[in-house]
Amino acid sequence: QVQLVESGGGLVQAGGSLRLSCSASGTIFSRNAMGWSRQAPGKQREWVAGITSGGNTDYEDSVKGRFTISRDNAKNTVYLQMNSLKPEDTAVYYCYQAIANWNIRVSNYWGQGTQVTVSS
Repeated sequence: QVQLVESGGGLVQAGGSLRLSCSASGTIFSRNAMGWSRQAPGKQREWVAGITSGGNTDYEDSVKGRFTISRDNAKNTVYLQMNSLKPEDTAVYYCYQAIANWNIRVSNYWGQGTQVTVSS
C-alpha cells in the first residue's frame, strides 16, 4: 500500500529555515500530485501547499513567498522548503498524495507527520 514518511522537522528560531522531506513508496509517484498540510494543537488541519505531477504549485496564502514545494521523481520524494519561519508555523506537518492532479488540495493517502516548532 501507499506509504509516506516525513522527515526534517525540528526546532528552529523565528526567521530561520527548515527543509521537510517526504519519501513515498507503494505508489507510482511521478503520476501523482503531492502536497503538505499541517495541524497545530487545538486547531483543525490546514492545507499548506501542493504540487502536480507536472510541477505546477499552489500555496495557502499565509505561506506564499516563504514556502516552496518541490519534487524529485527519481527519488520518489517531495520537499517543503520553509523560510522566514514564524511561531504561528508551529505544527505537525503531514505529507499527502492528492486524489487527482486537478484537485491537489484533497488527500488520498498521508503520512504520520513531522513536528515543526518555531521559537520566538
